[in-house]
Amino acid sequence: MGMEEISKLPGVGDKTAEKLKEAGYDDVMAIAAASPGELMGDAGVGEETAAKIISGARDSMQMGFEPATNVMKKRQSIGKITTGSKSLDDLLGGGIETQAIVEAHGAFGSGKSQLAHQLAVTVQLPKEKGGMGAKAIFIDTENTFRPERIMDMAKAYGLDPKKTLDNVLVARAYNSDHQVLLVEKADEFIKKNDIKIIIVDSLTSAFRADYTGRGNLANRQQKLNRHLHKLQRLADVNNLAIYVTNQVMSRPDVLFGDPTVPIGGHILGHQATFRIYLRKSKGEKRIAKLIDSPCLPEGETIIKVITDGIRDA
Repeated sequence: MGMEEISKLPGVGDKTAEKLKEAGYDDVMAIAAASPGELMGDAGVGEETAAKIISGARDSMQMGFEPATNVMKKRQSIGKITTGSKSLDDLLGGGIETQAIVEAHGAFGSGKSQLAHQLAVTVQLPKEKGGMGAKAIFIDTENTFRPERIMDMAKAYGLDPKKTLDNVLVARAYNSDHQVLLVEKADEFIKKNDIKIIIVDSLTSAFRADYTGRGNLANRQQKLNRHLHKLQRLADVNNLAIYVTNQVMSRPDVLFGDPTVPIGGHILGHQATFRIYLRKSKGEKRIAKLIDSPCLPEGETIIKVITDGIRDA
C-alpha cells in the first residue's frame, strides 16, 4: 500500500497527501499506527481531520480482533540477528528478534557497546550466516561509536571493511530532544536504505543529563515513554530490530545481592521486550543474564569480548 491508497483515505486531499509523504508517511500502516497529535504536527491538519484519517487507515487495514493463528503467521516473518555468540543466541531464542526492543544494561566495560557494534556488523551477513543482508542505524549519545571496531569485526567475518562501514548510518545525539528527533526522522532512511536494526547507545544517558532532580522525573519518564513507543512502532511497521543500551545505578540500601539497578524505571522495564544484564568476569569474559522475556526462561551464559567481537567463551 503506497501513496495511492493514502490519497483515498477520508480527509486526505492532494495537499495533505503531499505533506504526509514529506513527513515520512508513505504507507497506510504508518498512518494507522500514528496518534492524532503526531498527525496534527506532521501534516498540519486539525484534530478532527487527523482522527478521521487515522480511523480510515485503521478500517482499511482491518486493525481489530483476529484469530491467534493470524498472529502466529505474522510471527513467522520475524527475523533473527546473531550476536556473534552461539550461547547468547540460544539464550535469546535464536538471536536478536525483529519487531522487538532488546535492552542491555550493565556497568561501564560490561560489553553493551561492544554488542552494539557487533550487531551493526552481523545484520549485514546473509540469512544463512545469521544476518539479514541489510543495513544498520546507530544513534550514538555518549561518543562511544568507533568505526575501527566495525572494521575489526567485519574482517573477522570476511566482509569488506569499507563497505561494512558504508552500511552503518551513524548520528551523534547531543541531547534528549536531538535523540528523539533522530528517531522521528529515521522513517525516511529506513525505507531508502533497507535498515533492519536501529541501535541506540545509550538510550538513557541524555535523558538523565537533561532531567536532573526528582522534580523533573515525571517529565523525563513521559518523554522516555513516548520515545520507546516510537521505536516499537518503527520495529513493528518495518519488521526491524531495536537494540538499546542502558546505564545502571548503585542502590546503597540493598544489603544482600547485586545493588545495581537499571535506569529508566518501570517504563523501560515494561516497554523492553527482552532485557539482558551484562557484567564483567575475569579478563575478556562477560556474564550475560536474560532477566525478562515474553516467552523465554531466565538464564545466563558466559561470552567473551575480543578483537574479532562477541564470541562464545
